[in-house]
Amino acid sequence: MREIQLKDAKATLSAVVDQAVAGEPAVITRHGRKQAVILSFKDYERLSRVPSFGRLLAAFPGTKSDILPRSRKPAREVDL
Repeated sequence: MREIQLKDAKATLSAVVDQAVAGEPAVITRHGRKQAVILSFKDYERLSRVPSFGRLLAAFPGTKSDILPRSRKPAREVDL
């Protein structure tokens, strides 16, 4: 992903948007720090639908008995 300074992004915003729509997003920097990302709306929609790990766990269709118990083996000793 390419980086572009904010002042350059302002000056060429139409081209930056066209490139994002074509599949080349850009990171906008201000004073050398990454501040924002320009990406296509299609990519944004795809990324915004990714569920969190917590939601994936909450949606687990099994029962508690489907989850294997933790192993209670002692930690193994490493040869020094």
